[in-house]
Amino acid sequence: MREAVERLWPEIQWIGDAKLREQVTQAWITALERSPLNADDLNQIPFTLLVPNCPITFMEHKRCVVHIARDSAKAMTEFMGRALPIDADVVIAGAILADVGKLLEYEIGPDGKSRQSERGEALRHPFTGVALAMECGVPDTVCHIIAAHAAEGDLVKRTTEAFIVHHADFMAFLPFKNPKNVKEGLRR
Repeated sequence: MREAVERLWPEIQWIGDAKLREQVTQAWITALERSPLNADDLNQIPFTLLVPNCPITFMEHKRCVVHIARDSAKAMTEFMGRALPIDADVVIAGAILADVGKLLEYEIGPDGKSRQSERGEALRHPFTGVALAMECGVPDTVCHIIAAHAAEGDLVKRTTEAFIVHHADFMAFLPFKNPKNVKEGLRR
């Protein structure tokens, strides 16, 4: 399972802290072990069920979010770091783990299409993601990002790192809500 996580997530190597890197890896291993999905499914299923015929896969979206978050944290540190300290490892770990709970929220139905699982109907991915991460010893600073990255986080005071991941995630999601933004012929 470790090899599958390493194939899915070369960006885990960007986490400088070895302990945090291992905790993030373990959270993904645990999620894959408990998921009705397998690692290959993540390169096939749509990243969201909220966009009909979504043409972008789960892993395309997730890796894009991590890249946006890392680059945003770097720019913010360069221009505002003297007043706004940012922990890049926390940003990267949080971005990698933000949707780990979707491995418990999604399943593939008998028709071969992605759908929300019974567990997913009861607990959205920020909740299951935090549970998985905490079980693997992921620090609260990263669990906060998982909890606060989606709409559920609108009710908490986000850390700077959580704001970065939240906005990176929505930058790679909201344009798909307008079908006019999606290149013709790519809709599934």
